[in-house]
Amino acid sequence: MALNEVYSQTTAPNPESSWFTVPSHTLDSLRFAVKVCEVLLSLDVCLLVVIGNCYICMGTVFLYLLISTFAFLASLVLLIFLSTKLHTQADAVFCSYLDLCHTTSMALLFLIASTVFFIDYHEEMIGIGVAVCGLLTTVVFCVDIGLFLKFNDLPLKTDRTPELGHGDSVEWDGPPGQETLTMPLLE
Repeated sequence: MALNEVYSQTTAPNPESSWFTVPSHTLDSLRFAVKVCEVLLSLDVCLLVVIGNCYICMGTVFLYLLISTFAFLASLVLLIFLSTKLHTQADAVFCSYLDLCHTTSMALLFLIASTVFFIDYHEEMIGIGVAVCGLLTTVVFCVDIGLFLKFNDLPLKTDRTPELGHGDSVEWDGPPGQETLTMPLLE
């Protein structure tokens, strides 16, 4: 017991060694949980469409299956991209723009497909279940859009001030020869 009080740990864990970086500038913990729900609900809708075998109009089924499969795969890839170190290789504005466009398009596609599916299969229980699950998925995508807009700016705002990077210089507005290393004190 005395040894634990005298000696302290000399090495700290390296947070940079982990590939999984969930609390980051592109994805916080709450939005990560919502994105996981998006992936799981998209998979659920896809499986419900495949399981139901009492369909009359196959065009609607194929459209819904295409949208739900694409939403599942694209949401899974986006979740992997945003929750690992892969997003550091891209520009932050690009990541935000990609996230917002994907989430908005999936919400609209699920809303349209669920409505069409409900119109065609409103008399069958499996059709109602698939349509309700699709609308629930739409709501989760809309919640993600709301959280994104609440905590982030729009990705392509035009009134942003440019950020300085390594090697960028700051323009001096004063007379030449008056540059100093410290700012003068205000009186």
